[in-house]
Order: sequence, then C-alpha cells, then structure tokens
Amino acid sequence: MAIRETVGVDGTTLVYRTLGSPDARPLVLLHGWAQSSRCWGDDVLAALSAQYRVIAVDLRGHGYSDAPAAGYDDSANWAGDVDAVLTAEGVTAGAVLLGWSYGGLVICDYLAAHGTAAVDGVVFVGAITSIGRGQAGGAVGSAMKAAIPAAMAEDPGTAIKALGGFGTALTGPIGDDDGAKGAWSQSLFGASLSTPPRVRSALFRRSVSHDDVLRGLDVPALVLHGTADTVVDVSAGEHAVALIPDATGSYWEGCGHGPFVEDPARFVGEVRAFCDGISDGIGAGKPGEVPFSESASGAITS
Repeated sequence: MAIRETVGVDGTTLVYRTLGSPDARPLVLLHGWAQSSRCWGDDVLAALSAQYRVIAVDLRGHGYSDAPAAGYDDSANWAGDVDAVLTAEGVTAGAVLLGWSYGGLVICDYLAAHGTAAVDGVVFVGAITSIGRGQAGGAVGSAMKAAIPAAMAEDPGTAIKALGGFGTALTGPIGDDDGAKGAWSQSLFGASLSTPPRVRSALFRRSVSHDDVLRGLDVPALVLHGTADTVVDVSAGEHAVALIPDATGSYWEGCGHGPFVEDPARFVGEVRAFCDGISDGIGAGKPGEVPFSESASGAITS
C-alpha cells in the first residue's frame, strides 16, 4: 500500500491510498459523509486489490486530506478533486468509480463536469446522487433525519449523542462474539467524530440535482442498497436505477447502510462480478454470484 497526495482545483491537498497492481483496472473508492478511506476495512481492500488497482480517497475535509474553510457547496470542487486524483495516477480510461453514501454524489459531480472518458462503470453503494429539499435522489432515512442538526454541533456532548444515535445503522446487528465488527463500528464512529463539525455541516449546505447526469449515463452502473438503510433511504437507490439506462439494482433484504460491513464477502463478490462483466462486455454482470469464500476467521480470501 502507498499513501499519496495531490492538490485539488482550489489548492486543497487530497490524500489517498493505492493498493494492487498498477496495471490492473483502476477501482476508485469514495467514502461517505464524515468517514474516511479507512471505512472499507482492511480485508475488503485487500480482496479488491488482489484483482484491481484500488485507489481509496480521503474526501476534502475528511481523513488526512485538508479541510478548507469553504468550498464544500461547490460541485466544481468535488468534481475537480476526483479529476485531480485520476490525473495524479495517470488514469485516462477504464476506471470504475465506487461511491458510498455521499460518495455517490461526488461521483455525479465528477460525471457532470468531466463525463465518462476515463470511466467504464459506476457503483453506487447506499448512495445519494442528488441533494437538497425534494430531491428523490437524496432521500435520507430515519436515523439521518434524527441526527440532524445535532450531529453537526460544536458541543461534544450533543454531537456524540447524535452520532451515537446511528447505533448499528452502519454495521448491522453486532453480536456479543462479533469482536471484529464491534471494532469496525468503533472505527466508523471515531471517523465521524474526527471530521470537523463545520465540515459535517457544510456538506449539507448545497442543493444540486444530478438526475440528468443519470439519464445520460453511457456506461453501466451497479446500484447496491440495503432495504433497511436508515441513513440513505432505499428509494434513493431505486430512483437511480429508474433513471440510468444500463443499471442493475441489487437490493439487500434487511441490510442497513454499510453492506460492505454487514457482508464483506458478498460485497466484494458483487463488485467483482460487475467489474468483470464490464471486461467481458456483458453489461452489469450477475450481482448474486460470489466467486470466493470467507475463511473461518471471517477474513476474505480470493
């Protein structure tokens, strides 16, 4: 793994991690609101990097990337950030962009500005594609509604209580003997708290519709969404599927906002099937097929 950095269009330093062969298909991972490139988990990253050139980005204001004072309401900045990473890595074609939650919106920002010349496919995971009042592609669930605006508060007690109110929305149920998922849950909670409150708030202070981007998308898309997602409502995923010309919807019954946490093996399998389907020229692949297994310890193996 290598940790690298580049600079966005407004001078913001962006940090990202790369794993896997530089000759493999680029798979660019964009995390969600108040998270970081560590959200995916080491096993998921290792499994994906066995086959793809994984580029996991810390979005502006998150992780180790800079947190500028302003500019979060400008789609051009988000689009420029993705373009800056692709340019820094010399990616001019063949990439698959995968966005979780707010990361889906950032993908759409990029596509609206730069099109699909460098992109062969898109994966939306529990994602929003638009934002603002009345935007069907930005529908949030009960946990997110309950957390706003307290989750953006400067007062630590208020913010901790609000963010803690997400409970297991990001992970699914955690059993007493599920230490790995418990540690993952704490890591996700810690990332939320370490994201500056002003950034948590600023990300919601914009309104943009990308419905036209989805209608005109000329590459295949996989829309993966849990039916029990209380952060981004499943209707946002269904909206994307209805608009994208070549879209496959994979709806996980009873799954919450973090499919890659609840079932890492299935998640990696569906992403692999989609990417391999692009390579084979057969559209969006077969999301139900999982060409690998989990070890007894729960680690993903090729």
